[in-house]
Parts: sequence; structure tokens; C-alpha cells
Amino acid sequence: MTRSTRAAGRRSAPRASRSKHRSQRARTTSKAIGLTLLSALVPGSGLIMGGRTKLGAFVLTITGGLLLVAAYVGLTQRNSVLELAVSPRQLLIATAAVVVLGVLWIWVVVASHKLLRPVSMTYTGRLAGSLFVGVLCFAIAVPTTVAAQTVMAQRDLVGSVFQSEDNSKSATRPKVDKADPWAKTPRLNLLLLGADDGADRTGVRTDTVMVASIDTKTGDTALISLSRNWMRMPFPEDSPLHKIYPDGFWDPNLGNVEQPEYYLDSMYDNVPKQHPGALGATDNMGADVVKLAAGAALGLDIDYYMQINLAGFRKIIDAIGGITVNVNYKVPIGGDYGAGPGTRGAKKPSGYIQPGPNQKLDGYHALWFARGRYGLSDPSRQERQRCTIHALVNSVNPATLVTKYQQIASASKDLLKTDIPQEILPAFIELGLKVKSAKVANVDLDKSKNFPTGKNPDYSAMQEIVEKAIAPKTKPVASTPSSGTTKKPSTGTTKKPVKATATPGAAQDLNDACAYDPTQTGTN
Repeated sequence: MTRSTRAAGRRSAPRASRSKHRSQRARTTSKAIGLTLLSALVPGSGLIMGGRTKLGAFVLTITGGLLLVAAYVGLTQRNSVLELAVSPRQLLIATAAVVVLGVLWIWVVVASHKLLRPVSMTYTGRLAGSLFVGVLCFAIAVPTTVAAQTVMAQRDLVGSVFQSEDNSKSATRPKVDKADPWAKTPRLNLLLLGADDGADRTGVRTDTVMVASIDTKTGDTALISLSRNWMRMPFPEDSPLHKIYPDGFWDPNLGNVEQPEYYLDSMYDNVPKQHPGALGATDNMGADVVKLAAGAALGLDIDYYMQINLAGFRKIIDAIGGITVNVNYKVPIGGDYGAGPGTRGAKKPSGYIQPGPNQKLDGYHALWFARGRYGLSDPSRQERQRCTIHALVNSVNPATLVTKYQQIASASKDLLKTDIPQEILPAFIELGLKVKSAKVANVDLDKSKNFPTGKNPDYSAMQEIVEKAIAPKTKPVASTPSSGTTKKPSTGTTKKPVKATATPGAAQDLNDACAYDPTQTGTN
């Protein structure tokens, strides 16, 4: 065979290949655009129709495989998904995977259009095809970018708020089995702190102190509010602070009078200042101090804390689009008595949140609904705080999380401090899903009997109430109705529903406690 013959053979092969691909091309621009759209919806199909059968089949197989794997993992591997969602390393890998898949998807669309478009095209047809491909690529790039940003926002949130157990210090955090954190924990006791700090405040005062006692099997939750002006807060006998304050947190030298610097809301700031390092290595001694004291006061072992910055709380309410609450009486916006710790001088409220059912509140008004107290009682304020948390839990739904997750994550990063370690976050998320659909009750500690003032609360009596409220409930045995009884016929009249009231010292469902009741005044 001569050199010219071999060269001719080599040149003829590409021509045959190009001819084969040309035979697959669409005859019109409009048909090419339609097939390109199909290639975007079913990646790989455009390559097959354009003559690149093997490559198209490979892309189609990979696409189908990824969809099947995603469906399988989403439906059957819930724990794996939760672990990925709270692992900074895996979230970084997921971000890279999202970007790579988006780029490959765009490449498949562009390559498919090049194979499918007519050989001879007018300028208008070429322009129309190019614009359509550009729109398709943009439609792919936007959700890809949003998905990558959302994953990175989650990574930033997890890394900023939740530290690994090895990289954080706590004087009160329990040791648990990371594989099954609740195996030996029938109830998880979580301390919720509302920290009233800011540029115009001196120090940090925890004006909101609550304990959420959660049944780890059912998610049923008891919320217990502690009054900010309690004195003599006790410490466990095995705590170093018990030796410092054997009769509770107060100063006997001042006598049996109100001691604002020894209130519960001042412990977070004052104890670490007076006795730095008393608890040993810890990232947040103030929170550990309140954990120990609140647990001793209520007779509970408190596992973890979540500290909420009130300014950040406003941001997160705005991020989810507001919350809906029942306002039973006028709630003041601002106002100061001009006495006591943290005062900034006497002044009247700048306005009021007016009464009404099902009111949608933005972050600013939701914050004042929770903390407003000028002219109102502490128990009414505590009830509004519990109702605010209840409304917040009910307001977060999948649609809100998908559309506003980046804003929620950004607000949460500034909102939260906690000693919950990264390693058990999947278990916490699972438990949170149970809580959302379970019963949430308020435990009334009976103010009139156990702490009419804050000077000398009866912590022993409160412990009995808490123990009774969280004790496992036994199902009542159904009684057999008497054969001689008959049901009275209906008279056709209906009674107006009445809001259930809580018996002092009993637990009350928050749906009842937060219902609209215009007879309330908020002053008792």
C-alpha cells in the first residue's frame, strides 16, 4: 500500500464519523431546540440522539444511578443524611460534589446542542439556539449555586455554633455513648438561656431561664420557667460552688432583703467574676454556673445548655417570616422602672402590642412580646416566653427551611451558644423532629405558695412538683360501662369552648396555655 493510499484512508475515517453524526442532526432549528431541552431534562439523551451513543448511554446510566441512590438514601438512610448535615468535612465534600455535577450538567447540554443543531443554520437560527442554550445553562447554574451556598451556610453554622467534644471544654457536660446518646437518658434536660446583652448593656444578664425536660422516646416536653429574681439558688453538694455558697447564692451579711446582685439573672455574670476558674476548664463558666444551680433548684440533672442572644432572636424570627401568637392583653414595648440591676433610668414604654387573636409578629415585636414586663407580672412574662418558643417551633416548616435557610443559618450563627457537641447532633435533630409533633406542656411551680417573693423560694416544694410532672404516665384502665346506663339525648345546644386553666403546681398543655383569652390581664 502506498503512502498516499494510507493517508487517504486516515483522512476518510473522520469524514465517515462526521457524516454519521450529521445524519443524526435535527433538520430545523426549532426541533434542535426542543431536543436540547429534552437533553437538559434527561441528561445523556441528547448525546444519544446526536450520534454519541456510548457516551450518551454512560451519562444516562450515571444520571439514573445518582437519582436511585439519592432516593434510596433519602428514604432509608435518614441517619446518614443527618450525619452529613452536621459534619463540616462531609458538607465541604457535598459542596464540591454539587458544583461538579452542575458544571457537568451544563457541559452535557452544550455538547448535546452542538450535535443536534442543523449543519446549515441562518444567523437568526444560530442566535436563537445560542440564547436558548444560555437560558438553560443559567437555569442550571442558579439552583446549583444556591444549593452550594446553602450547604456552605449549614457548614458555617455547624462549625460556628457546635464544637467537637475534643475542641471544646465544659465543666458540666455529660459523657454519652455517641452511637446511641439516649440509651441511658430517658429524659434529656436542656437549659434555655435568654441573654440580655448588647452594646448598651453592662455585663450579661440571663433574664430568661427555662428548662426543657424531654422524653427521649416520645418527644413529650415539659417546659419549666425559673423566675429571674430568685435568691439563694442552691448548688449540688459535690460542686466547688457549694463550698463557696453553702446556703445558696446570696449574702447573709446583707440580711433577709432583696439582693439584686444575687438574683438568678445575675449569676451568669457575677459568679465567674467573683470566683474565676472555680469550676475548672470551661468555655462558658456563666452557663455552667446556671446549669448547676437550676438543676439543684429543680431536682434535675441538666445535660446541656442553649444560650440565645436576644438581638439574634429578633433576626431569626424575621428570617422565618415572623410568628403567630395570641396576645391576651397589652404588652409594653420598652419601659424601665429605673430601679434594680441593668436599669437605664426610669421611662415609660414607647408603645404597646395590642390584644388580639392570631397576631403575626415580626422579629422586633416578637422580642418585646417575649420580654415586655413594664406594669406586668413575672409569671405572665414567663408564659409569653414559653408561648413564643411554642410559636417558633410551630412556624418552622420544610417550605420555610428550603426558601430561607441561608438567612436562618446566618441568624442562628449569631444567635446561639451551646455545649452540645457536634458528635451527637444527628441524635438531637431526630429528637427535635419528635418534639415538633409531640405534646409540650408548661409546669406551674405555684408562685403564690412557693415563691411569692424572690427572697426565699421553697425549692423542695418545687422539686416535688417537677418530679410529679415528668414522672412516666401510666395508661388508665378502661372501665366497663354498666348495662343499665343509657346515653342522654342531645338537647341541640352547644357550649362555648372555655380556655383550660392550669391548676397551681400542675402541668398544662401549651396549646391551652397559649390560647386566646381576653380576660387575662398579665398583672397576676
